[in-house]
Amino acid sequence: MVADTELRSAPRSGTNRIGVTTSKVVAQLRRRILEGEYAYEERLPAERNLAAEFNVSRGTIRSVLQILEQQHLVTRQIGSGTYVSHKEITNQQEISSITSPIEMVEVRIAIEPQLVRLAIANASSRDLEELRDALRQCEACDGDSEKFARADTAFHMALAHCSKNKLMYWLYERISEVRRHSQWRGMKSKLLTPERMNYYNSQHHALYEAIASRDTARAVKLIKEHLYGVQDDLLETE
Repeated sequence: MVADTELRSAPRSGTNRIGVTTSKVVAQLRRRILEGEYAYEERLPAERNLAAEFNVSRGTIRSVLQILEQQHLVTRQIGSGTYVSHKEITNQQEISSITSPIEMVEVRIAIEPQLVRLAIANASSRDLEELRDALRQCEACDGDSEKFARADTAFHMALAHCSKNKLMYWLYERISEVRRHSQWRGMKSKLLTPERMNYYNSQHHALYEAIASRDTARAVKLIKEHLYGVQDDLLETE
């Protein structure tokens, strides 16, 4: 199996990708903030200190902080520094309204490879035909981002159904609810360019073929490539 870090750095023609180094620094600082290592309203280390810690340029750190600010994790105050603006989720808050597109994709990266394994083990011929029908819907969108978004959700829901795991299917329904929220709707018109929709469809087609042929290693590799690519495209779009 190809390592995750290899998949993330693999070249892909036709799109501009955020630098791998920038992505790694973003991921590490996000983790520190979300895990409370940097608390709400705490000031982050100075740019020069972060640059020294991660062995990158200050320009890279500025790009990282800009991405974190766009993700509503920090605020930057000229002459003062960068402060954590992320608050811990309370039980009363509605999860869909406070989950960013990036966070949603992080959850998908965690569970969809296992969905693929279960689908290969458990899907019937009829299940695979439903997955194929969902793929045809994706391929028939003719560049319409709204239609593609609905068809893409249907394809991945069909994949969850193929797993035959009721809890997994329920979890994926929750993910689909997040994808219907205004944060995701506002991102679609920028993210779903004709070029990207065509590329995502080629990935969907290859994934379907691997699942239908019960090729677990290839299918897991393909779903990881797809999701890490979507993650990078979201970072670029943001």
